[in-house]
Amino acid sequence: MTSLFTLEKEADAERLVTLLSESNNDTVRQRAAEILGDLDVPDDEVVDSLTTAAQDDSNGAVRAAAIDALDQREAVEQLISAIVGEEISGSKAEWARAEELTDALTSDQPELRMAAANVLGRIGSRSATEDLIRRLPDPDPRVRARVARALGRLEDKRAVSHLAERRTDEEVDVRRETAEALGRIEGDEALSALLGMLNDPAEAVRRITAGSLGNFGSVKPLDALVGLLGDKSEAVRKAAVFSLIELLSNVPPEQSHELRETMVQKLSTSDHRVVVSSLVDIIEEGSQAHQRRNATWLLGRVTGTQHRWEAIETLVGVLDADDGMTAQFAVTSLATIGGESVETALLEVLSDPEATTDAQAMAAFGLGKVGGERSRERLDTLVDTTDDEEVRKRAFSALSKLGGRA
Repeated sequence: MTSLFTLEKEADAERLVTLLSESNNDTVRQRAAEILGDLDVPDDEVVDSLTTAAQDDSNGAVRAAAIDALDQREAVEQLISAIVGEEISGSKAEWARAEELTDALTSDQPELRMAAANVLGRIGSRSATEDLIRRLPDPDPRVRARVARALGRLEDKRAVSHLAERRTDEEVDVRRETAEALGRIEGDEALSALLGMLNDPAEAVRRITAGSLGNFGSVKPLDALVGLLGDKSEAVRKAAVFSLIELLSNVPPEQSHELRETMVQKLSTSDHRVVVSSLVDIIEEGSQAHQRRNATWLLGRVTGTQHRWEAIETLVGVLDADDGMTAQFAVTSLATIGGESVETALLEVLSDPEATTDAQAMAAFGLGKVGGERSRERLDTLVDTTDDEEVRKRAFSALSKLGGRA
């Protein structure tokens, strides 16, 4: 039998729809619904299948997965229409749609309450905040989780104190959605509530909490995030590093210098393997320029002796980054690490026939900061042999810093 992973990879909606409707395995049906929510395929048959599962499946987890999948496909209105037996038009004014859906929040059917919460969160009308708050203590944990998610999407600070009451909910999913919602709403009250979730027994909750702390434009979460670097879960530790990088981007400019100095001081006191590996991952795989820049800047300042070469290799690898600031930060970080190892790595770039001229120009620039006599000799030769004007200019400038030509 073809695996669900393969069906997802091949975007085989037809077979996934068949599994959702015909499999005898609850876990398979649940996963099929989750995959169908993410697939970029035409809607009609997929939405019809998910709507049927959300109404009729015998397993509550499958029904919940189908409702969330419809939410992903922005088709929960179809589910609600099917349940209540009348059309809820997506073209109606936002306030009118919200009014219809808030009525559904008190339905006897938990699936309808779940679906209504999902749609209210997606359409973003804060007129629904109070009605959603009233449903936070819903007897069905699936509803509580989706109400918390909806309130996070609305980003309405009126919900914070009520969400804080869910921090000790008996269900992990509710606590996880609560942490996510508080991170989206932000503000001092939300931050205080989140800090109270750092010791949650569930790894998923601590991971979401760690990841959410980076959203706040404040130095207040710094100590908490540094403390999470000792968490027993690697996923939590990596989320904490990611949030530290986000803090560098989100803090107000007037606090940036202080935050950077304090962060470097706290992270330099111990050689956390997870810090280096996470920063390397962000530099090599990050999709956001500000994340890569800040990770590049920080890596050179917190790398201890144990992971020195890994840091150097990573920084050398972005000397020709498309984002010029990342490349400049790589040079300054290499200069901060300093020493013979850095000089050797930069000289190897100059001798590498496959290195780009951008990388060689930045390597020459870096040698002006960290090089010695062997660098001076190599740069002296490079000035006369390179065909690239930028490389020649950088090499000549570096030479002047090292005492000039022989």
